[in-house]
Amino acid sequence: MRILLTWSEWHAGRPQMPANARDPGPLRRLLAVGGVDYDAIWLLTTRADRAAARALGAELGRMGPAVSVEALEITDPSDHEQLFTAVLPVVRTLPPEAEVDVLLSSGTPQAQTIWVVLVKAGLLRARMLQVIPPQFVPHPHPEPVREVRLDFDGFPEIRALREEVLRLRARVRAVSGGLLGESPAMVQLVERIARVAGARVPVLIHGETGTGKELVARAVHAAGDRAEGPFVAENCGAFAEGVLASELFGHEAGAFTGAVKRRRGLFEQAEGGTLFLDEVGELSPRVQVQLLRVLQEGVVRRVGGEAPVPVDCRIIAATHRDLPDMIARGEFREDLFYRLQGAVLTVPPLRARRGDLEALVFHFQAETQTQHLRLTRPAWAALQAYDWPGNVRELRAEVARWGVFCDAHVQLEDLSAAVRRGATPHATAAADTQTPARETPAAPESREDQTLEAIVTRAERDALAAALSATDDNLSAAARRLGIDRNTLKRKMAAFGWR
Repeated sequence: MRILLTWSEWHAGRPQMPANARDPGPLRRLLAVGGVDYDAIWLLTTRADRAAARALGAELGRMGPAVSVEALEITDPSDHEQLFTAVLPVVRTLPPEAEVDVLLSSGTPQAQTIWVVLVKAGLLRARMLQVIPPQFVPHPHPEPVREVRLDFDGFPEIRALREEVLRLRARVRAVSGGLLGESPAMVQLVERIARVAGARVPVLIHGETGTGKELVARAVHAAGDRAEGPFVAENCGAFAEGVLASELFGHEAGAFTGAVKRRRGLFEQAEGGTLFLDEVGELSPRVQVQLLRVLQEGVVRRVGGEAPVPVDCRIIAATHRDLPDMIARGEFREDLFYRLQGAVLTVPPLRARRGDLEALVFHFQAETQTQHLRLTRPAWAALQAYDWPGNVRELRAEVARWGVFCDAHVQLEDLSAAVRRGATPHATAAADTQTPARETPAAPESREDQTLEAIVTRAERDALAAALSATDDNLSAAARRLGIDRNTLKRKMAAFGWR
């Protein structure tokens, strides 16, 4: 449906122009030589000019299109504020699927300005047309109707302001979305989010499990030009290969047992917005090929379907795995990797931003309604000395459990076993001379600490501590998580002096 939106050409007190006049008016000229067949014409006028506008509408209606005359509460057609206030509600009633043209040549100069403001502000999706007056041009004119394009975006001042708005929006959305911290690593991450959000490229987020990769993806989405569109997230490691293909690309009715009706996939559900693919390193080779084809062609084929379906969404992928290493082992497609890594964001682990620990603890206490609890110095020292292999997710779980086991204070013995084991004797002994939120400086590593045996021992200790913490010290569950039997776990715990 194509609609022409314009002001009536008549004004109160001015006689109607005779039909045989040299200039029949811009609206008639547009309909005569513009080469566009309109389904409807919306004529805007003032109450004082209503009668003349209706006469013009009746004349135009005989030419084919449906004409609607809207008399607005405007007493001064040169008042920008009156015009904007009256026109905006009309613009909002336009059918969203309609193709709209705006004729700038009709109405007062102030009315023409309002059309430009509405279009350039994104409040009205329309072409702006100008009809050239015949007295200023030769006859016949080679281009009597022109589309007006005003490149406001090209001014350096406008670009600088837009970039600054994006940066500020990214900071606000990142903090409100849970990306807390003033450490250099987090400040740098938020700055990169602001830059990436405005770029029309895929984003690859890399970070350890529990660092908040989805929060980063949501911040990129919220700060970009697709913020009004949907944000659809899926974990690629949560489904078997066949199920994941159906989830991503959709399926037709009868494509497989149980497919009783057509289902749109996540690409279609994210139309106009962002699709976040978490743990993309878990994709099977077959799904990798299908995903690559979507990124290259911009279309999906539903499972069991033949017709391609165009899709338009931004792709943000995330992984904790080393994709270049997987490429070297033949486990991940190199061409897909380069398609995904239009821009790379690295989320720092919690151990690399210990200065943010205090802010995160206070935030999680407020979130879990445990802000009435006060941590003792030994408890703070233990939190700061722990490496947090589960990162921010593990810290939140730790804070949440205080609400179950603590009354007024959080003592060292109230912390989970993994945190207590991870607190070095040096750190707990130094608690009496530290303020609760001050970071404990790490002791320099000796040469013995850098041997392969020492590195493997530390890695094994951290893995055991993380598994025990995640399972609340349930030995059987921790052993299953680690892929070892319960007796092996008990022997390793005894070797570390645990229990």
